[in-house]
Amino acid sequence: MATGAGTAGIVASGHADTSAAACEVLAAGGNAFDAALAALAASTVCEPMLTSLGGGGYLMARPAGQAPVLFDFFVQTPAQKQAMDRLDFYPILADFGTAKQEFHVGLGAMAVPGMVAGLFAVHERLGSLPMAEILAPAISLARRGVIMTPYQANLNHVLQSIIEISPAATALVAPQGAPERPARTGERVCNMDLAETLELLVREGAGGFYQGEPGQQLVADCAARGGLLTQHDLDAYQVVCRRPLTVQQAGATLYLNPPPSPGGTLIALTLGLLAPLLSQFDDETLACRALAGAMAQTNALRDERELADLEAALDAPQLAALRALARPADLFSRGTTHLSVADAAGNLVSLTTSNGEGTGYVIPHTGVMMNNMLGEQDLNPQGFHRWQPNSRLASMMCPTVVRFADGSELALGSGGSNRIRSAIAQVLLHRLRGQASLRQAVAAPRLHLEGQQLSFEAGFSAPAVAALKADWPRFEAWPSHCHFFGGVHAVERGPDGALAGAGDPRRDGRVGRQSVV
Repeated sequence: MATGAGTAGIVASGHADTSAAACEVLAAGGNAFDAALAALAASTVCEPMLTSLGGGGYLMARPAGQAPVLFDFFVQTPAQKQAMDRLDFYPILADFGTAKQEFHVGLGAMAVPGMVAGLFAVHERLGSLPMAEILAPAISLARRGVIMTPYQANLNHVLQSIIEISPAATALVAPQGAPERPARTGERVCNMDLAETLELLVREGAGGFYQGEPGQQLVADCAARGGLLTQHDLDAYQVVCRRPLTVQQAGATLYLNPPPSPGGTLIALTLGLLAPLLSQFDDETLACRALAGAMAQTNALRDERELADLEAALDAPQLAALRALARPADLFSRGTTHLSVADAAGNLVSLTTSNGEGTGYVIPHTGVMMNNMLGEQDLNPQGFHRWQPNSRLASMMCPTVVRFADGSELALGSGGSNRIRSAIAQVLLHRLRGQASLRQAVAAPRLHLEGQQLSFEAGFSAPAVAALKADWPRFEAWPSHCHFFGGVHAVERGPDGALAGAGDPRRDGRVGRQSVV
């Protein structure tokens, strides 16, 4: 690791060691983009059931003094389909305790991974340190091991059915000396194979993964065991830079993940429907009923319209018409992780990555579990195996940057499958109203509407809960805050340049700060 003048900055992520990796790179003089990439690599070590080099993601970059840009390195569908009876593709249940969710796994559930390509594309355009220095913290973590936290141990329980698919999957979360079982809280987990894979990337770049031994082994196993990925798929993958979806709301400018992913559009619609009521949100009962109603209206629009029509609905006349059409009760009624980084130079990063739940298949001798994105119902709303070949899968992931009227800026995002958009929208509502600090906005209780069932966390007032139950007879009252409702990790730069951060307690969020004296 290089020495010399460090860079002041702040990071919020889902693990203390992930945040520490970013701070280590800032201390070495790296910028926010270097730090974010270091944290990305570290998260694959610290949060192996949430993210992986075998997955994909999105990075919203706001270089100092420049317009934001969205790096899309999410997964791609294979170029060719096969008969379903030839695929290794089957369902499992993830047990959240209060709710269960079905996912599909197997080699036939894997989409083309974009994580490694994204790592190098962002570095080429915005990085300042050599890749060897950026990946050094993650390599060290993988070799010396990470202590299993209570949250990660609970997540392993939720995804136990995937962890048990293969010995190699179990080994990713197993303690030293006991590769046959997941680690318990406090035990140390090493991933020597992943350390060597990261060192391969330092030596050979992205090609070492896609065209080297990892990619070759992945392709051979797909051909032999019911997968879809070919060498052509790996060779053809490209990172796409997109102009963010930009909307004005309550005097602030929001930069959201644009199509083909619907998350940003749906968040913008939710906020647009609620805009006339923000001044009345001191009434928690009204706020809760309005939020649930806006979610219902947005869900209906998603079911009824193509994405291009949803974009059109963001126009002011369309939004006014939608509000007028809403019933009174409408407006008054997965494995993913996120990190955000800001540095003193004015750079801002919001980065969301995912491996789905993982497919249970680990590329031999790499420590890399592949994604199961073709088996995620949220990503395949029209049904499995109906995807278009050689196309980007859409995702609810929505790394977001906000610029407020006073010049302050916010970077945030969330994990949480279909709950991502509701989590981000609710934190944004608190901040747009200006009535809560960043930490309070992230920690506030949340609700989420899926179909006709409303789920809400403990913490809302008794009158608000009574109104929600009356409006939504199918409800699920969660006894406490839970990672089911997402994990928003956010950083903020105030109008005076002061940096603040908030890690979501639902997902063991941790803030790291690098100060330069």
